[in-house]
Amino acid sequence: MFLKLFAIALPVFFAIDMVWLGLVAKNFYRGQIGSLMKTDVNWVAAVIFYLIFIAGLVTFVITPAIEKGSWTHALVFGAFFGLVCYATYDLTNLAVTKDWPLLVTIVDLLCGAILAASISTVTYVIASKIGL
Repeated sequence: MFLKLFAIALPVFFAIDMVWLGLVAKNFYRGQIGSLMKTDVNWVAAVIFYLIFIAGLVTFVITPAIEKGSWTHALVFGAFFGLVCYATYDLTNLAVTKDWPLLVTIVDLLCGAILAASISTVTYVIASKIGL
């Protein structure tokens, strides 16, 4: 079941995250932390994060939601999981990186929570519709 849920969640994640990073927030991050950004994305690191993040969502959020038959579990615990993951990165940067903007931290925490809640809920709905 893990692999099937992972296979559903991964493209959902990419679709949502690419819209966010590629369209909605692209100029926001460049304006806030442009001096810290690399000109070339380290895609290996990015893909490793995506795979670990989705594996965590499937393990700790989506599978339990399927077992409980509860889309609200997927929504609430997905949001919390995303908040925890993004807080690890952003609050650490806020603590140790010179001139890290508080606004980036706040936006990222909200984005992480919404992203993970959305992925978890959409994956739950799709999995339920196909009988997983």
